[in-house]
Amino acid sequence: MDEPLRPTVAKKLIRKILDACDLVIPAGSHADEEMRNDNLILGDVINVLKGGVVEPGEFVKGTWRYQVRTSKIVVVVCFRSETEMRVVTCWRKK
Repeated sequence: MDEPLRPTVAKKLIRKILDACDLVIPAGSHADEEMRNDNLILGDVINVLKGGVVEPGEFVKGTWRYQVRTSKIVVVVCFRSETEMRVVTCWRKK
């Protein structure tokens, strides 16, 4: 997979991955801690990923990361392959 992906391509890949499998955020991960800090649930994260706007990728700590935004929540993902993505972090806008 050639990165960075254009936002429209990243959005399609996010939806494809969500349609193919259940999203899991490991307990104790940074994303899980940030979800707890901002009183977010997995459903909030999934809704942002399905309906949010994908920003252009940013190269951070060796991976391309994509922010997906709504008016209230931001979710950052990276792709491990064309069939697997990881939620890096998320937060509720103040």
